[in-house]
Order: sequence, then structure tokens, then C-alpha cells
Amino acid sequence: MRDSVRRPWIVGVSGASGTPYAASVIRALLAAGEDVDLVVSRASRLTLLDETGHPFRDAHWREDLRRWLARGADGTPDAYDVAIPEPGPEAGEEAGTGGGTVRYWPAGDLAAGPSSGSYPARGMIVVPASTASVAGIALGLSKDLLQRTASVTLKERRPLVVAVRETPLNGQTLRHLVTLDEAGAVVLPASPAFYAGAAHIQELVDFVAGRALDALGVPHDLYRRWEGELGGAQRQS
Repeated sequence: MRDSVRRPWIVGVSGASGTPYAASVIRALLAAGEDVDLVVSRASRLTLLDETGHPFRDAHWREDLRRWLARGADGTPDAYDVAIPEPGPEAGEEAGTGGGTVRYWPAGDLAAGPSSGSYPARGMIVVPASTASVAGIALGLSKDLLQRTASVTLKERRPLVVAVRETPLNGQTLRHLVTLDEAGAVVLPASPAFYAGAAHIQELVDFVAGRALDALGVPHDLYRRWEGELGGAQRQS
């Protein structure tokens, strides 16, 4: 049963390469009936344009989000059947797909709901997390809504997952990641595993997204779990 008060998971998308990871996380959250608040940084708009060939615009966010979520990790358009209908009269800037709803907040809106600790959120995932966003969150800079919301999530002792996507990592970034770990965040490198028997790029993406959802405690079926049996993936394929 859903709570009478909407309590979303906040998904922050930074400028690191890896927008398919964010798409997989959002699709799975909505499929699980979870509400989502979305924050897309200014830098991530450039990455989205580069990796998908399409823009992400404030004034057309619903249309752009549907196209992004429908796209497969291999670039196949409309690989997923994603419906984002018009919101109801009392939904504000919400749109539903699957069981959950989506509310979009512009990254420059520092007065947005998630900027306050009194806003009823379950927690946050930053996916993919750039080294710049990692630094900003670790240092408490709050230079945009993504960083501010992450800081709020930490101070309110809510779950925060930071799916860093960079390689190699220098010492300064490693120190920032240790700071986040010590503050209570889950540092989750976007590193897919191969024991699940992945045969397609989407399965590698879904593994990372699934591990991020595991850290949040959200159920999903994005990957085959290890069952203590060597060669299990090969026998099931």
C-alpha cells in the first residue's frame, strides 16, 4: 500500500558519462511503484545530448524523459515501452509511468522542495556521479540543487547512494569518496560484474542499476543474483 504522503526517491543525474545507468534506475523505481523526483544538472544535459543525440529541456522535460527512458543502452530507440501521461489536476509537475510518478526540478532552483530537510523524501541516488559532483557533495558546496539535495539527504540521515563513474581516480577524489563514506553515503562505483552471464550491454548497465537499488532497499529483477554455484549463469543461458 502506498503512503498517503508522496515520499519520492530523488534521482540526481550529474555530468559524468553513463546516462543509461540513470535511465535503468528510473525505469526500475517506477516499475516498483516508487515515486521519483528528478534533478538533471546542467553538465548532464551535455552528456545526454552526446550519448543519446537528444536534448533535455526544462520546458519539455516530460517528452524528453520519455524518449530517454525508452532508449536502450545500445542506442536502440523505443526499446522500452514507457508511458508518461499528462498529470492529474492536483499532481503539480508530476507524470506517472508504471506504478510511480515523476516530478522534475530544475537544477538551478535552490528553493525547490528537495532543498529542504522538511521535504518528505525517502533518500537519494546520484547516478552517474561525476568527480565534480562528488567533490561538491563531500565539501558541502551546494552550488546547485543536486549538490544541495545530497547535503540535505546526509544531514537528515536518509540513504544516499553515489554511483561514481570515472577512471582512473586521483587521490583527491578518493579522499572525497572516503569523506562521503564516513558521512554515511554508500559509494557505489559503476562497475558491472560478469558472473550474472551478461550477453548484452543492457545487462551490464542493469547490473549496476540493480546494485544501486539494492543499496536503497528497492526490490527489482534487473540481474541474476549469485547463488553460490559456479557456472550457474552458463547453465541458465
